Amino acid sequence: MTPGRLLAVSDLHVGHGENRAIVEKLRPETDDDWLLVAGDVSEAVEDVAWALGVLRDRFAHVVWAPGNHELWTTPSDPVQLRGEERYLHLVERCRSLGITTPEDPYPVWEGEGGPAVIAPLFLLYDYTFRPAGARTQAEALRIAEQAGIVGTDEYYLHPDPYPSREAWCRARVAATAARLAQIPPDLPTVLVNHFPLVREPTRILRYPEFALWCGTEATEDWPVRFRAAAVVYGHLHIPRLIHQDGVPHHEVSLGYPREWKRRADAAEYKPVRILGAPE
Repeated sequence: MTPGRLLAVSDLHVGHGENRAIVEKLRPETDDDWLLVAGDVSEAVEDVAWALGVLRDRFAHVVWAPGNHELWTTPSDPVQLRGEERYLHLVERCRSLGITTPEDPYPVWEGEGGPAVIAPLFLLYDYTFRPAGARTQAEALRIAEQAGIVGTDEYYLHPDPYPSREAWCRARVAATAARLAQIPPDLPTVLVNHFPLVREPTRILRYPEFALWCGTEATEDWPVRFRAAAVVYGHLHIPRLIHQDGVPHHEVSLGYPREWKRRADAAEYKPVRILGAPE
């Protein structure tokens, strides 16, 4: 009997019809496969629920970590909830579908490459991935604006009831670190976050100023500190595998049609195998 496999995707952006068609074709490799979804399913709540529901019907277990796009409050979405209230609404929708969220107990993967604790994270960013020469957040944002780079989150991702996105990030980092510290020390983890946990993946961005909206320095030691067998992330739309401090970091995004159509394997987007896979 083939053991189940731990697979991952991110940045499905199903508001694009071509991406929606790809999601409709995604299938597990075995009946026992789990799927990790590292955020940016869509900006619209109903689209998020549709895509995750389709995947939950096919995979033995689905684990979701939110991206920034799920948290956008756009004029076209009938669900006009903002900030934390919107996030918690999405959590409840996922729970109604039987999907694990960052607010649920961390499940233990027992299949290929296990056992390992699967930890979906919701951490945001705090503008600490700053461009060279920027000593403060204000300086970093000014440099980005002068370069013509302003994250769309500045318009649609509201931090309510927190005073700022960075304050929300700090609260999430503190609460999540406390939870991760409670995992039994004999168990490795798979850390699933929309944003990279370390700065290194952002070094190859075409527009380096965009790194401001890509994570927090507060998690730089987490892969080692919390015994990660693997880290899964998305957001950058640069699918690849890197290693830092001996830990594999998998960027598993699909991205926008204009991006994935340029790839040699454009017609064959498949979930990435995370544990037990040849590298």
